[in-house]
Amino acid sequence: MTATAFDTCAAAKTLREAGFDERQAEAAVAVMRDATAADRNELATKADLRIEIAALETRMTVRFVGIAVGIVLANAGLTFALLKLLP
Repeated sequence: MTATAFDTCAAAKTLREAGFDERQAEAAVAVMRDATAADRNELATKADLRIEIAALETRMTVRFVGIAVGIVLANAGLTFALLKLLP
């Protein structure tokens, strides 16, 4: 998603031309500007969250592979130890 610039001057002018007085136009533009900034912050937060989730998935995969390899090696060691005990 691409962020676009919000032209506050043009928005205020448009509102004044539509019949808003100066204070109303400025207040409406401030509300729209803040809402636009909040949307951008939310998008940045979601992107950061996706990066964190991907990193967590990688760490979990590495740990699970390590555990699986450890189990295989432990079973192999146990098997060899039992074979040595048998006549």
